[in-house]
Amino acid sequence: MPAPDRSRLARFVVALLALAAAVVAVSLVTGIRLVALAPVYMFTPMVAAFVATLTTGVSPSTVGLRVGRPTWLAVAALLSLPLVALTLALSLAIPGVAFDPSANPLPGVALPGGVLGLLVTLAIALAAGVTINAAFAFGEEFGWRGYLLWELAPLGFWKASGLIGVCWGLWHAPVILDGYNFPSFPLVGVGMMVLACVAFSPLYTYVVLRARSVLAAAFLHGVFNASAGFVFVYATTESAVLRQLVASSVGLASVVAFAVGTGVVVARGVPTLDRAAVEGR
Repeated sequence: MPAPDRSRLARFVVALLALAAAVVAVSLVTGIRLVALAPVYMFTPMVAAFVATLTTGVSPSTVGLRVGRPTWLAVAALLSLPLVALTLALSLAIPGVAFDPSANPLPGVALPGGVLGLLVTLAIALAAGVTINAAFAFGEEFGWRGYLLWELAPLGFWKASGLIGVCWGLWHAPVILDGYNFPSFPLVGVGMMVLACVAFSPLYTYVVLRARSVLAAAFLHGVFNASAGFVFVYATTESAVLRQLVASSVGLASVVAFAVGTGVVVARGVPTLDRAAVEGR
């Protein structure tokens, strides 16, 4: 099996760093916070991946840009909901964290009461997750679980997933340091985000391999982002440490939830990761 191409990988890294630096420069020059520029920043891995592939004769379909298996795309989209539910349950099990039954996860939207209201909320999160949220998530995922997964596939499932998770987490550093997710603990937050991304990464790899499409990662990511707010609104605490580092969608509760999901994957059997698998062959 061919090893990762260092020249092509260098193009991706250099392009990604240059694009990230450009967004940071725009923030510094204009005074617009990086948090506000996050929707633009999300597309930097995608652009870097296109630079690495199209300038070296690798087609987007080779690195996973295809429809793939519709059933597994649906599984990828739905998978976020039990992961968020488990994150919420774990958060509520922590002393000092309480459940707020009156919280509205969709401010400004009049929801019916009871079970129907819950179902409507989940349906809205799912619909947003596989459309607008998935479009922005694709900006990240074509870089991470498209090109980079294909490039690092010779390293195997676990090592490739781990390295991508580290890169994914560190890539968040500029917006984390600007106060995103961990406003009270920006430096610790960078480490927490790296830990979370490493924990998330194997499940993302798994759904891409099963779906034979990077779109699976975009759907998982999009629905997770759309529903992660449930943890924030329903799990309440006066402790900044618990709120930001533990009982959050990128805190320790979420790390444990994804670890449980990864345990299920291990029990089912970890799929083989090689370039043929990413290419859908």
